Amino acid sequence: MLRDEYDVLVTFAVHIRPVTCRSSRELRNAPTGHETLKNEAVTSYGWETSERPESSGYIAPAVLELLGRVGARRVLDLGCGNGDLCGQLAKAGHDVVGVEVDSEGVRIARQTHPRIPFYNFGVDADPLAVLHQEGERHFDAVVSTEVIEHLYAPHLLPAYARGLLVKGGHLILSTPYHGYLKNLLLSLFDHWDTHHTPLWHGGHIKFWSVATLSRLLEENHFQVTGFRGVGRVPYLWKSMVLMARAT
Repeated sequence: MLRDEYDVLVTFAVHIRPVTCRSSRELRNAPTGHETLKNEAVTSYGWETSERPESSGYIAPAVLELLGRVGARRVLDLGCGNGDLCGQLAKAGHDVVGVEVDSEGVRIARQTHPRIPFYNFGVDADPLAVLHQEGERHFDAVVSTEVIEHLYAPHLLPAYARGLLVKGGHLILSTPYHGYLKNLLLSLFDHWDTHHTPLWHGGHIKFWSVATLSRLLEENHFQVTGFRGVGRVPYLWKSMVLMARAT
């Protein structure tokens, strides 16, 4: 979907996919030291295997198409998890680097994709640390899929990405889609508890619409250039993908 369609978009979807979460009992039985729980909440997102995430099946094709449209060769995957998308990007011919805050995710990614560089950083780190490791070579595009909904300070993500990009480089973000009709249907079918997943340790804490995510990007020096919904049939999308150019 291009800019003109994006400007007049009103869409909806019902999100009913069950989510694996840690139970209240598991959390009660976890170590009780304040620092232990603090560190776990910030740095652990449950990566345990190299298995492809279910969402990759409908997000990755859109990401690859958008990267091809802007001619991006050198790409950084921000919040790369277990490295699966990095593997797909490399297979498609991109020069790819992965950054992930979860050290277990980085370990799995390095083991599964030994030819791809992976770095254990979060969006609160200095992007110069990655650039130093990469010979001061900036990136044509930064991709971040299903990450920004997990962040307490989401403005740090576009700020970090901008520090890695070439002048006029592109940021491609995906996140679960929300809109008026989707929200209405979630209410009518009483799915908010399932959708918000409050018991999912490290789960979603921000719920974005096209308007709010666009505003976040624009306030952090990006111009939104495209939108598309992915997953399910049109107007019943699971996620949305926004592309923006650094200004």
